[in-house]
Amino acid sequence: MKAIVYSKYGPPDVLRLEEVEKPVPKDGEVLVKVHSASVNAYDWHLLTADIFLVRLSMGLLKPKNPILGADIAGRVEAVGSNDSKAGQFRLEDEVFGDISASGSGGFAEYVSVPENALALKPANLSFEEAAAVPMAAVTALQGLRDQGRIHPGQKVLINGASGGVGTFAVQLAKAFGAEVTAVCSTRNVDQARSLGADHVIDYTKEDFTQNGLQYDLILAVNGYHPLSAYRRALVPKGIYVMAGGTPAQIFQATLLGPWLSKSGGKKMGNVSAKPNPKDLVFMKELLEAGKVVPVIDRRYPLIDTAEALRYLGEGHARGKVVITVEHDNT
Repeated sequence: MKAIVYSKYGPPDVLRLEEVEKPVPKDGEVLVKVHSASVNAYDWHLLTADIFLVRLSMGLLKPKNPILGADIAGRVEAVGSNDSKAGQFRLEDEVFGDISASGSGGFAEYVSVPENALALKPANLSFEEAAAVPMAAVTALQGLRDQGRIHPGQKVLINGASGGVGTFAVQLAKAFGAEVTAVCSTRNVDQARSLGADHVIDYTKEDFTQNGLQYDLILAVNGYHPLSAYRRALVPKGIYVMAGGTPAQIFQATLLGPWLSKSGGKKMGNVSAKPNPKDLVFMKELLEAGKVVPVIDRRYPLIDTAEALRYLGEGHARGKVVITVEHDNT
């Protein structure tokens, strides 16, 4: 089968399209014929090892897993033996999921993954749309609901509202009944409004940390401000959640957040989202109900995965960047 592989950390140029052995599903796994995948900041970090902790967990000198790609959507091609219980999926089931916990591998024609990493694809979505959902949507969900403790009537600000996580966060916050302020650049103002934001701040014209307004919950996906500035923009007992950014931002929230949270009643922290089948099903229901829609910026064929990651790494993607996997026999 064809797959995008890498044998050393570095820029997208280290990626190669190669023929590799087609995987065989083990007990409790399914073989998925990948129709689409999407790229995430997670893939960028694994590719470039720009966060040193990546090397400690994924291989000190070179990557343990040669194929990136956490988000997939496709059809079940084969089911591994499972004597303990009946399998969750059947042949030809259309599925989607975040497979990062099992080593990724989605930038390929086929991937073998545990059944519990997947859910049935939303019936109203294409494979490309479904592949755009798992990691970004669940990150937004866990950041708002679990870390942010969102509830109806709150004033919620999404900083970095135009990217993959941000576009889902705006819609989820509205679905939870919040009054949502989206922060983005000029070219994304209309998009943020179309996703349901009640207020939109163009960060090229206004600094939301300096205008005197305060929020019950701030979810920061992109856009740098020191923690002290975010703290100033929170109401008493407000919560700040960092859900993405540069390595410096990530370390700042991780190291200083708990210390700042000890005084003043305002909580400062980050969300380290984890794949969760229940959360994936929760998102499936929202997607099928039309309460949330994936936003796709660009589509690339598998052979151009390096270009897709290069575009993502520039930091200006509007929504998600997806990979379409063509099969010779389809």
